[in-house]
Amino acid sequence: MIKQNLLDKAIAFLSPEKGLRRLQAKATLSYFNNSYEGASTTKKTLKNWFGSLKNSDRDDLPALKLLRARSRDLYRNEPVVTGAIETNLDSVVGAGLKVQSQINYEYIGISEEKAIEWENAAEREFNFWANSVNADASRKKNFFELQAVALASALLSGDVFVILPGIKRDFWPYETTISLIEADRVCNESDMLDTEELAGGIKTSAYGEVVEYHILKSHPGGLSQEKEWVKFPAWGKSGRKNVIHLFKQIRPGQRRGIPYLAPVLKHLKVLGDYTDAELTAALVSALFTVFIKNENPDMLFDNEGELKLGAGAIVGLNPMESIEIADPKRPNSAYDAFIKSIIEQIGVGLNLPYEILMKHFESSYTAARASFLEAWRTFKSRRAWFVNGFCQPIYEAVITEAVLQGRLEAPGFLDDPFMKAAYLHTTWMGPAPGQINEKVETAAAALRVQEGFSTRAKESAEMNGTDFETNVRKAKRENKLMKDSGLKEDK
Repeated sequence: MIKQNLLDKAIAFLSPEKGLRRLQAKATLSYFNNSYEGASTTKKTLKNWFGSLKNSDRDDLPALKLLRARSRDLYRNEPVVTGAIETNLDSVVGAGLKVQSQINYEYIGISEEKAIEWENAAEREFNFWANSVNADASRKKNFFELQAVALASALLSGDVFVILPGIKRDFWPYETTISLIEADRVCNESDMLDTEELAGGIKTSAYGEVVEYHILKSHPGGLSQEKEWVKFPAWGKSGRKNVIHLFKQIRPGQRRGIPYLAPVLKHLKVLGDYTDAELTAALVSALFTVFIKNENPDMLFDNEGELKLGAGAIVGLNPMESIEIADPKRPNSAYDAFIKSIIEQIGVGLNLPYEILMKHFESSYTAARASFLEAWRTFKSRRAWFVNGFCQPIYEAVITEAVLQGRLEAPGFLDDPFMKAAYLHTTWMGPAPGQINEKVETAAAALRVQEGFSTRAKESAEMNGTDFETNVRKAKRENKLMKDSGLKEDK
């Protein structure tokens, strides 16, 4: 119940209608303040806190340039940031994610043996293309090396763009190439102001579908002073994506990605500044700085003279002079605890446990394994996002070209989208988390397979990132070699 104060009563006496509206407003405010404390506007800690209710474009786009610049600066200069990004690269893509073709042979209508032959042929064609620098439009890296560049760019800048230009090259059968576009190059033509239709260099339809990208021919921060834009339609006439936009979407209608480091930039800057201050203080302490204190105003210290300190040395001073030693009280006993606390908060923001972020393992086996599992949930999720957004579309483009050229026979591939999807079904293999206690974890894996909770293929991939079928074929050849050499007897 809302109580009337003297002012309320006075207003109600002079104007009952205004008095009623005043009481209704107070009742509404009281309702929200009492239902959620987080929505209170009267508590001292909350009354000056007002969040934003803008859409993603208005919230994100004005801050993106500065967020990108600061993220890249920290990566260049802060070891914790460099380690966080490199840990993601090593764990998500490593030396490169490898494809395994797994076609739906039952839908296609072929035997399992024919399916295996087609899968091997498809993998052979793709790996032939992927292992060459001809896969890169700039001929600098192969496909597997480009994966790390694309992921690092997406993490630091928030997003990265990929176009697949067709380039004819001598003595090379494929025209499909990869050209990575850094986030800064995608911006509104002629630096026009953002609108509902065109914002952040991306033009959308009334339904929010991306229809066009505005891409600068050269980097806006590069050596070229000329600005020339190219407009890329989002989709080609064949239905293939002209531009691959790799970013993590959090909000409906979001056009551009936010840098991975954005939530912890403030903490990282404070961490860096504090560490620099502590290093400086420790350096001063190590240098054993000495000041000459002169109480005689008529006697000036000869700056050209030298005061040398040595082991067991006795140094004479002038009358009325004394020595004071600079003591910065270093090392700071509270340094480790404070730094660890800040880094733990940074780890939460980056979804990396402290032990993984800092490569520092002093806890028990159980705690260490819990950290590994927590980190690998993140890495597996990020790998699936990267595969769907980068690897798979490129694989599909290359295999489609192989079919068009007749290098792969795939009846129905070009006519039926369901048939095409059946041919293009894959899984991607990457770095494995490894094992902390190999004997215990291997026994557990064997038990899961035995009880039907898992498969040998899955356990091989998660133990050491290998393919079970390949392992078996190689083991068969090795066993034959051992037997033929006389090193292994028949049982």
